[in-house]
Amino acid sequence: MECIPTIGLEIHAELNTRTKMFCASPNDPDETRPNTNICPICLGHPGTLPVINRNAVEKVIRVGLALNGAIAEFSQFDRKNYFYPDLPKGYQISQYEHPLVKGGYLDIQVTPQSAESQFPISNFKFPDKSKIQNPNAHTRRIRIRRIHLEEDTGRLIHDPKAKTTRIDFNRAGVPLMELVTEPDLRSGEEVRQFGEELQKILRYLGASDADMEKGEMRVEVNISLSPPDASMLGTKVELKNINSFKFAASAVDYEIKRQSDLLGRGEKIVQETRGWDAAGGKTVSQRVKEESHDYRYFPEPDLPPLKIDPAFVEELRAGLPELPHAKLRRFREEFAIPAGLAETIVRDRRLAAFFEAAVSELKGWLSSETRHFDISKFRNAMRLAANYLTTDVVRILVGTGTSIHESPMTPENFAELITYLADDKISSHSAKSVLKEMISSGADPSVFIEEQGLWQTSDAGALQTAVERAIAEHPKAAADYQAGKGAALHFLVGQVMKGSRGANPEAVRTLLKEQLK
Repeated sequence: MECIPTIGLEIHAELNTRTKMFCASPNDPDETRPNTNICPICLGHPGTLPVINRNAVEKVIRVGLALNGAIAEFSQFDRKNYFYPDLPKGYQISQYEHPLVKGGYLDIQVTPQSAESQFPISNFKFPDKSKIQNPNAHTRRIRIRRIHLEEDTGRLIHDPKAKTTRIDFNRAGVPLMELVTEPDLRSGEEVRQFGEELQKILRYLGASDADMEKGEMRVEVNISLSPPDASMLGTKVELKNINSFKFAASAVDYEIKRQSDLLGRGEKIVQETRGWDAAGGKTVSQRVKEESHDYRYFPEPDLPPLKIDPAFVEELRAGLPELPHAKLRRFREEFAIPAGLAETIVRDRRLAAFFEAAVSELKGWLSSETRHFDISKFRNAMRLAANYLTTDVVRILVGTGTSIHESPMTPENFAELITYLADDKISSHSAKSVLKEMISSGADPSVFIEEQGLWQTSDAGALQTAVERAIAEHPKAAADYQAGKGAALHFLVGQVMKGSRGANPEAVRTLLKEQLK
């Protein structure tokens, strides 16, 4: 049955403040000892009073500004009443009628192949195609309804063998930002793109580490289907327990098919909460969904309303960093690197900072070497730096279990190695060995290259003997090349390289061709 999917998101992100939302207990997501970071306030003991964490409020306002939202001058906390074992107070301090942020939007890119192109979309914006990552993509503006602040719940630990459930309250009371979108999304791919873009923004702002594997960022999807000519939206189903954006996209696509099949058979959609079964690749029913009035919201009597000074908001706006989409555009325009490489670098703000620091060093090298700025040499150096950073450096870091900011390799030394590559002073093969040593020990590249004898030579006189020896020792390969088998030349180049450490492979290839004419 042909139906139009209508999808909205509720995304929770734990804020990386030093203490919890309403008390002085540490906010430490890496604490492994259960019920360690707790106190009478976050456990809801009688007679205790909460105090608002100013830093958490500032972080949510910064997120609202980055997402083009309107910051409230009046905001208020409310009690959201419901009972669940991981909620020690028997209610959650949240926001309802007066959130910190209203409105806003986040632009994502969609291609004509995405599912939303099958449906009528009104809020398309067509940017300058030369400025975007994929020239064949359109920018879709996903509107944001609200962003509010609340406290997180505890964590239930189920033991199926003992048939018991234990509760860890370390997470209870941690500042939690909730972002609610308008139902503007149309496919699983859009959900994935929105989530990943928001995750990057939260990390760039320093608001949240947003690690989904640790539960620091959680996504809930509200989805309904309706016929194209329907005057009202269909019955809403909520998808929970999704711990990656890839799974979120899969869950949405599965649910679109499931609901479409039900409607096609004339059956009704039940308003419910469903979970994602990653192993089975399907959604499963969990419980019937409550309406908002079931929570019996009322103003939190133990906390004063917030009055937010517009001058304070402007002070926070002035301190916003360059955001990922702006940095991606600048990297492509200023450094002339391909979109895919730029996107990989920008995805990690620390990797992006490392790259920019290295670029600054490379600019100095170009000016001092040539006495004027050679644009072609600059672009070649930028491509080399971006390529090595996103391939070899990332691979070595992953293999050692470290990140770029934990490695002793400095941007200055990385830039120095790139200059040796750009000047053909070292081979690509040798550069990988140098990188590995730099990342593990912080070695100076020139010292290590000298110690290991890795400087590359292109001197024909020095290489001639090695070339003649390779031909003499492998006459069949030489005859094969002379008979028109090009692969034989690669074999001979390898033999020369094996016996002549630091030889320039292009110079070797040229000498072999001349010798074998």
